[in-house]
Amino acid sequence: MVPLTEVTTVAWIIFIISIVTLLALDLGVLNRKSHVIKPKEALLQMSFFIAAAIAFNAGIYFYMGSDAGLEFTTGYLMELMLSVDNLFVIILIFSSFCIPDKYQHKVLFYGIIGALVFRLAFILVGVTLVESFEWVLYIFGAFLVFTGIKMAVGKEKEKVEPEHNMMVRFFRRFLKVTKEYHKDKFFVHMPSGAGKTVLWATPMFIALIVIETTDIMFAVDSIPAILGITTSTFIVFSSNAFAILGLRSMYFSLSHIMKLFCYLKYGLAGILTFVGVKMLAGIADVHVSVLTSLMVIILILGVAIIASLIKNRRTGTCPVVQEIEAESCPALKDLREEK
Repeated sequence: MVPLTEVTTVAWIIFIISIVTLLALDLGVLNRKSHVIKPKEALLQMSFFIAAAIAFNAGIYFYMGSDAGLEFTTGYLMELMLSVDNLFVIILIFSSFCIPDKYQHKVLFYGIIGALVFRLAFILVGVTLVESFEWVLYIFGAFLVFTGIKMAVGKEKEKVEPEHNMMVRFFRRFLKVTKEYHKDKFFVHMPSGAGKTVLWATPMFIALIVIETTDIMFAVDSIPAILGITTSTFIVFSSNAFAILGLRSMYFSLSHIMKLFCYLKYGLAGILTFVGVKMLAGIADVHVSVLTSLMVIILILGVAIIASLIKNRRTGTCPVVQEIEAESCPALKDLREEK
């Protein structure tokens, strides 16, 4: 059994091979051609990625011990559930840009690859800070409590505004953006005003940038949250990676029924607040076990889902979905306006 403090190179190699293989299967086999992913197909794909995470988790249990296995389970579940909140934003982005259903998977696929890179950077910085300065955990804890309360009492942003996105504005300084989609391409060569052929970005690329920057904002919450469970770079990154890999199929599985989860944001707010308080409790030398944290997270999510189903049965469609459906390509319209 390998101690968690001595994660071997072999473990990292197995993890990297697993992730690369899953990505290759996703793009090269399961979704080799652009097509509309129907709920049944999405559920099968989601089950496949969850099964892969369970198999990897079982390997951690066997080779690194039950403590490491529980940390992966808790981190994976927490990241997966926090990513569900991200699905609301993805629905809003796709609706705002009116991205055709059959091209949405490609945007998400490359968005996930970018997310893995950014998450790794966040995790390395976060773990280094915590290992060097233990008091950083208390700052993270206070930040999570603040974020959880803000999420619970704050008002949802109801519009995607790419013209206000810093990364979008940066790229638009160097690239022209077409007014229409060119199948599933991110870039196309088109004539310029001078008669030369130049590279143009399509709205698909702008949507990808918005999704990437949105994920960075979510990582600011989720990475400190999982650092409250473990500071092992291997466990934090591997659990994040497997959760993110399942996000695409989860989107296509749940996008049609997200209206059932009106109270989900309060559950997620509760999870962030709980983890924040758990981290702050270290000041008083009070420590909550990983198993207890896992059970509390499951309980909070269960209450949020049950309350949402009861609410939906009484009142019908969730307001979030109604707001999204009320607009007609507002983000695309903003991109077409001359500045």
